[in-house]
Amino acid sequence: MSVDDVEPVYRVLAGAPTSAVVLHVPHGSRALTAAARRSILLDDDALAVELDHMTDAHTGLIAARAAAAATRTPWLLENRYSRLVVDPERFPDAREEMRAAGMAAVYTRTAHGRRLRHEDDARDQVLLARHYRPYAAAMTDLVDARLAATGHAVVIDVHSYPSRPLPYELHGDGPRPAICLGTDSFHTPPELVRAARDAFAGFGDIDLDTPFAGCYVPLKHYGLQPAVTALMIEIRRDTYMSEPGGPPTEGVDRLAAALAGLVDTVSSAAAHPL
Repeated sequence: MSVDDVEPVYRVLAGAPTSAVVLHVPHGSRALTAAARRSILLDDDALAVELDHMTDAHTGLIAARAAAAATRTPWLLENRYSRLVVDPERFPDAREEMRAAGMAAVYTRTAHGRRLRHEDDARDQVLLARHYRPYAAAMTDLVDARLAATGHAVVIDVHSYPSRPLPYELHGDGPRPAICLGTDSFHTPPELVRAARDAFAGFGDIDLDTPFAGCYVPLKHYGLQPAVTALMIEIRRDTYMSEPGGPPTEGVDRLAAALAGLVDTVSSAAAHPL
């Protein structure tokens, strides 16, 4: 789907004023701006296949249902556009590990290593200015607001990944559990990991940082603000949908309930932040 370049590039759903939790859904959209579509070299059929592989389908649905079911409604920030426009979770510079696969903030390669775009720094700078920086600023502002209101902020990234590795994955040879918990040595305390393990215990195997590692923290706070904690929830897609880009199954409701349980556990610890 191609849409006009219309700001904002994100959607924020307000939560309870006393909630410290931010659910973050960066990769759930298939929408492309007209400008981004023009830069992509794939024909419509190939692009549809690429979107099937690279979209964390239905993660917005899972997060929205979890937010609605939680006792204290969390805040939610969702990317309105596909990661094929800009990936808001990637570093825009040489720090980004996925640059080696052609997947820094602006992708130039597909999941199977085909050419997605020509190299064009001027184009990339426009995309970063229109999408990446406003998105990062919105996330930073949301976390700052939670810090001001509650004294802490908990960012929970909601992602999914395919049951079989794709060629672009730099660490695809490791275990592929039903639930992967991505952590950060500074921003992910053990209590948050335990809460997530308990919440998702009914889904079987749960591993840390495999096949994907890390979690999203605004750069303003990264490595500096211990009151900002974070965890990435990576859900293996065969637990809730028909792969690669098909409809959801009944697993969506179970996952939403588990995520709501995690939100409730985190929220109940407001007086003693995780």
